[in-house]
Amino acid sequence: MTLILSNDDVNDLLTMPDCIDALEIAYRELALGNGANRRRSDSVVQGSMQDTFYSLKSMDGIVPKFGVSAVRINSDIVSWPVRDGTIRREKVPAAPEKRWVGLVLLFSTETGEPLAIFPDGYLQRLRVGAANGLAAKYLARKDAKNVALLGSGWQASGQVMAITAVRDIEQIRCYSPNAENRIRFSDQMSSTLGIDVIPVDSSEQAIDGAEIILCATNSIDNILDDSLLEPGVHISSIKPSEISVPAIKKSDLVILHTHDDKPMHIVPPGLEVPDQKQGMGWHMMDNIDFDDLSTLPELIAGQVNGRNNDKEISCFLNNLGMGYQFAAAGGAFYKKAKLAGRGHELPTEWFTQDVHP
Repeated sequence: MTLILSNDDVNDLLTMPDCIDALEIAYRELALGNGANRRRSDSVVQGSMQDTFYSLKSMDGIVPKFGVSAVRINSDIVSWPVRDGTIRREKVPAAPEKRWVGLVLLFSTETGEPLAIFPDGYLQRLRVGAANGLAAKYLARKDAKNVALLGSGWQASGQVMAITAVRDIEQIRCYSPNAENRIRFSDQMSSTLGIDVIPVDSSEQAIDGAEIILCATNSIDNILDDSLLEPGVHISSIKPSEISVPAIKKSDLVILHTHDDKPMHIVPPGLEVPDQKQGMGWHMMDNIDFDDLSTLPELIAGQVNGRNNDKEISCFLNNLGMGYQFAAAGGAFYKKAKLAGRGHELPTEWFTQDVHP
């Protein structure tokens, strides 16, 4: 039977430590050559709504050790409005009842059959948080207690859940341009995590005295510059454009998520997409040589060294997500769902065929 699962199932069953553990094993396997990942692709056309684009995004990966593969697909209506002085990439909830569309299809590597289908929303946040959490586990100072968080949205919550899972954090100072959002976020996360999450009025206030700086925004502009970096700090991003090139070059140690510098972009001739413009979005890293930098899987596998001392500035660029993450985390979630008896079972023959494809 093929399981149809929900975001509520993911939220109830898969914890951030679960996701971190699954990805740590899977990344080590990938570095050792025991897995496969396909670079994300974005096919984009002009949208039917004003100032929007339609984007079909996909990525996939295989984790043989877990016996699973996964495809993650997003069917998005996207816009790039200017908010609080920066250009943001926003997905419009244009599906019926103001909803978004993102799916994970999980398959067995033993039989090829579909094991499960579920939305990507909660798993997406978990896998981004877990990747940044693992980077901090291997790069941040062991005695790090204070965190600066730049951002107060959906992904920001995943970042603080992850950092508190890998370090004994005492305080998180949160800044985002919208005061109402950062206050609400800080109150909610203080209650959830049981530690002080304090809203502040500027990025400088958040960063002053922090041993870890987490960037978690939907901005395609830089939000962290080199002037704010002190010796010994660990910095991380959920997209490469958040950290300025001078800040990256000031870092003593830079680790990437993957050597792929950007998605494969498929667009009609003459269509200009905001985060693909020269000097913006993905192109803000054009003068960084991604091939010369090491990756998180290599770091976890012990193929490259981490921090050498407490004075070094370390930087993790979560430059591009992997379908491989959805296979690893999805496999862990599927096992928990089966044990818990969660989801709706559908006949697997609905998704297989007796005609040779």
